[in-house]
Amino acid sequence: TPRVGSAKMRVTVLAVALGLVPACMAFTGVTPGARMGLKAPSMRSSLASSARRSAPLPHASLSMVAATGPEATAKALPDYSEWKDLSQAPPFSLKDIQESIPKHLWEKNPTKSMYYLLKDVAIVASLLAVAVLANNPLVWPLYWLAQGTMFWALFVVGHDCGHGSFSNSKALNSVMGHLTHSSIMVPYHGWRISHRTHHANHGNVDEDESWYPTSKADYDELTQATDVMGRIGNWVRFSFLGNLLAYPLYLMNRSPGRQQGTHYDWNFTQEKEGPGALFKDNESGMIKTSTACLWAMVALLAGVGAKFGAAFLFNSYIMPYIVFVMWLDLVTYLHHTDNELPWYRDPEWTYLRGGLSTTDRDYGILNGVHHDIGTHVVHHLFPQIPHYNLCDATEAVKPLMGPYYRQPEKSGFLPFHLVPQMWRFVKECKYVKDDGSIVYYQNAEGKVTSSEEGAKKLYSAQERA
Repeated sequence: TPRVGSAKMRVTVLAVALGLVPACMAFTGVTPGARMGLKAPSMRSSLASSARRSAPLPHASLSMVAATGPEATAKALPDYSEWKDLSQAPPFSLKDIQESIPKHLWEKNPTKSMYYLLKDVAIVASLLAVAVLANNPLVWPLYWLAQGTMFWALFVVGHDCGHGSFSNSKALNSVMGHLTHSSIMVPYHGWRISHRTHHANHGNVDEDESWYPTSKADYDELTQATDVMGRIGNWVRFSFLGNLLAYPLYLMNRSPGRQQGTHYDWNFTQEKEGPGALFKDNESGMIKTSTACLWAMVALLAGVGAKFGAAFLFNSYIMPYIVFVMWLDLVTYLHHTDNELPWYRDPEWTYLRGGLSTTDRDYGILNGVHHDIGTHVVHHLFPQIPHYNLCDATEAVKPLMGPYYRQPEKSGFLPFHLVPQMWRFVKECKYVKDDGSIVYYQNAEGKVTSSEEGAKKLYSAQERA
């Protein structure tokens, strides 16, 4: 680890850096900019399907109440007093949810987006300065945890770029997305394209791109595998630690049950043909660009290691990167995995019902640090809403959604409650049956542990825990 100046200088810089971190985190946003008109998600066919198939069930009655918000008018909200089966189509449409969100929450403000990015960069730099100046074996592990969390925050800003919610400029979104994601070894366009597929097919057992349930047939194949790759796949998919380290392996080879292929391959050697292909031919230039940016980052890291030593590279970047991967996997796993939630296949699947099979989580003090990514349901339905408006948008839709919005467990100061939650889901959410248009997770003994009415209707008492 490099030495930096005299002891007096180190103490002075350390004090400044320590003061900068809470100052950056406490500083709040800026005024909104130009308004973005209301726009439905790009998955036009899915939206049309959702609107057709989301009509109220016969026993759903409506009551007139006043909606909230400055632009709101009186709306008819469902009466959920006798509503029980949340696996069925809800008594509202995607358009109803869209119209319940005030117009100003759809506005993209590039100045505000840039502020959050620069704040994250300032905190990243400050944390590195503190760790380098302290150069203490007790400080480095704390740095790993804090910096890995900030790498995750940078990912979320790049995630907004990928959805086009950072700004209305495709060029600005691409530049900022490449800067943020390449710095943490994520192939921006490769991820953006596969993530678009994930959003377009969320909640669909057969078509979703990431964190979808394993079918019983695939579960049996993975758990009985004797080859090296099969055993690795079994460990990654069905163990607690494996799920926390899955992301780099997903980028290299996708997930079980899908065509194998890599987010870095512009030659499409494994996935050029067929409906399950990850990329299209006309996207090869974008994949090349993102992969070239990653090679540039690899070269930079190699230079850092050559200049300051492998130990410095390990402490300053590699360990925070591992923490970042764990954050990404923890958050995305918990937003898409829950023994209570239904999953769908055609003909029951719609874009709306699939989005409602995601769930929000509370991260305590870290909600603001990683840009309120815990407000996941509204984000999945309307990914064009900027992250800084997601909390207000979620509050706006709750009266309409009623029990279809599953209130997350309240976090303490830090979200330690999520660790036992994930541990339980890893045990209870192993696979879903190979057929059926509405299914619930089953555990290793084949038992459904969901307490929801839909699970009770679909599975016999012998099939439920």
